[in-house]
Amino acid sequence: MTGQNSAMHKLALMTFAALSLSACGAVPGSRNVDRTTTTQTALPAQQNAETRQCLAQLGDSGTRYSPLPDRYYGNGCATRNTVQLSALRGDRGDFDLSNLGPVACPLANKFASWARYGVDRAARQILGSELARIETMGSYSCRNVAGSTRRSAHSRAEAIDVSAFVLADGRRITLSSDWDGGTREEREFLRIIHRSACKRFGTVLGPDYNQAHKDHFHLEQGDGSFCR
Repeated sequence: MTGQNSAMHKLALMTFAALSLSACGAVPGSRNVDRTTTTQTALPAQQNAETRQCLAQLGDSGTRYSPLPDRYYGNGCATRNTVQLSALRGDRGDFDLSNLGPVACPLANKFASWARYGVDRAARQILGSELARIETMGSYSCRNVAGSTRRSAHSRAEAIDVSAFVLADGRRITLSSDWDGGTREEREFLRIIHRSACKRFGTVLGPDYNQAHKDHFHLEQGDGSFCR
């Protein structure tokens, strides 16, 4: 009986160990969590030489930004090689941005250059105060060009709509009110930065183009030179 009891005791211990190992396999392991985290924090898919050069140029300009992962939304809409801009560099300091979503990296570089050399310097020279913030109506939007079936550059995050400029002295210059109704200096400021934008972006549309653009500048990436 003693030998039989010992054998039964060993069998019970082996059965318990097997059940314990099985139970450990049923609990989600850390490797599953790591895979999920890696996917969520992955770098943008298009990390080629051109992209790396674009990001380096953006960093050299003093722009504060974060690279974003490529996203595909269907229906011809996607954000590839985009960044999230948080602040731009002026001659004397940084200035903020509002309501701006993903921006294609080449467009971000043009925008940073225009903001510093076109807008900030014009504000100081014409209005006597440096720039504090650029207000926008956004960048990415899955939509068509108004009145057509062609996808807008906004559907690729290759366009930014700019609506107002806030100066360090507290003044707020808006396209809707000051393009025609502002002081002489404010009207001059807006027209000068409009012309400056036309030298940098492929397409620039403003209040004189049509009613749809009466309250903003449409700044679009591209190789063209359509300026209205």
